[in-house]
Amino acid sequence: MQVTVSPAIIKGTVTANPSKSAMQRAVAAALLAKGKSIIRNPGLSNDCLAALEVAENLGAKIKREADYFEITSNGVAPFYDEINCGESGLGIRMFTPIAALSSLPITIEGHGSLTTRPMDFFEEVLPQLDVKCSTQGGKLPLHIQGPLHPKDITIDGSLSSQFLTGLLMAYGAVAENVTITVTDLKSKPYIALTLQLMAHFGVQVEEKNFETFHFGKKQAYNPCDYTVEGDWSGAAFLLVAAAVAGKAEVQHLNTSSAQSDKAILEALEKAGAHLMSGVFTVNIEKGGLNAFEIDATDCPDLFPPLVALAANCNGTTKIKGVSRLAHKESDRGITLQEEFGKMGIKIDLEGDIMLVHGGTGIKGAQVHSHNDHRIAMACAVAALTADGPVIIDNAEAINKSYPEFYDHLELLGGKVAVTV
Repeated sequence: MQVTVSPAIIKGTVTANPSKSAMQRAVAAALLAKGKSIIRNPGLSNDCLAALEVAENLGAKIKREADYFEITSNGVAPFYDEINCGESGLGIRMFTPIAALSSLPITIEGHGSLTTRPMDFFEEVLPQLDVKCSTQGGKLPLHIQGPLHPKDITIDGSLSSQFLTGLLMAYGAVAENVTITVTDLKSKPYIALTLQLMAHFGVQVEEKNFETFHFGKKQAYNPCDYTVEGDWSGAAFLLVAAAVAGKAEVQHLNTSSAQSDKAILEALEKAGAHLMSGVFTVNIEKGGLNAFEIDATDCPDLFPPLVALAANCNGTTKIKGVSRLAHKESDRGITLQEEFGKMGIKIDLEGDIMLVHGGTGIKGAQVHSHNDHRIAMACAVAALTADGPVIIDNAEAINKSYPEFYDHLELLGGKVAVTV
């Protein structure tokens, strides 16, 4: 699919799409809970749908209603010996330890960029927990056979917090008087979100400085009612669109959320946008935008919207955390450099630092998403202030996380033309 986004003035109100991070965790918790859980305001992105399918294959029964999903489970009791996590990095890293609670041999697959992502972590850690585990040269497919027995372990948290999320959620169902110790943890807010959601489903973890996670007496997940909050990572693109091209109100955003991508507010403030936040809404209006500095190590998914913002700021913006971008849907640092380069924006990559040279004017161009949802959205936002239309190839990549994105952009006054 090809999408052409033309320069436009942004104005209006829109509701943020549901958080896929919270949705996928809620699906996993509902699978681990024995009984009936209700998930309201469910996400319908590809990653969320993949999580639902995995939960079904691992034993849950799912009833889909118009505005909620009913998940009935008796714990992990796989119907099949294979699960497919689609292209979801969180999905595969979270559901693998959960699937390992079963004694059934299970093959775990994925597609797209997931087939190139490293899976060595499981080969190193799961055998310590009595789980047989093998990969194909550190890549998919992944073969496991449990059951997982929680023990005191130490893991490296530098590659991704998602591995820890999976272990925490699996431990929550069976652990007793054990501790997970983590070194060099990245994306701590995502772990805060995991712990927050586990607590909602009745499992408490004693956390100290995001370095030790202790499980005391044995606990169980309780089935419950959960409402998925708005997604800060998707809303970041709408907020940046308003900050560079007009004004907007984005609703259903919890300003007390544990989502790490809430840090977009800090960047927008530093850049000079006019912000007014309520408890569940954010109003934003364009101001005189200037270059800013921000550390995005704990929120790597913000790099694409930050680059779209920086391209519209006078001066050179400095963003730290580039090392977190290599194992995303694309190698995002290089992809952003390449595609924004086509639009006349110079980006330098210096070790862990990205320098975005803004204020030079964005040019209309033909760009490619590299099958990366966030690259497609960043290019669409940049197009709003370009000197001509920006044509985005492989624009359907947005379906991974935010299938409503182009509709929401149009709702705010964006000029979007779709060619299938």
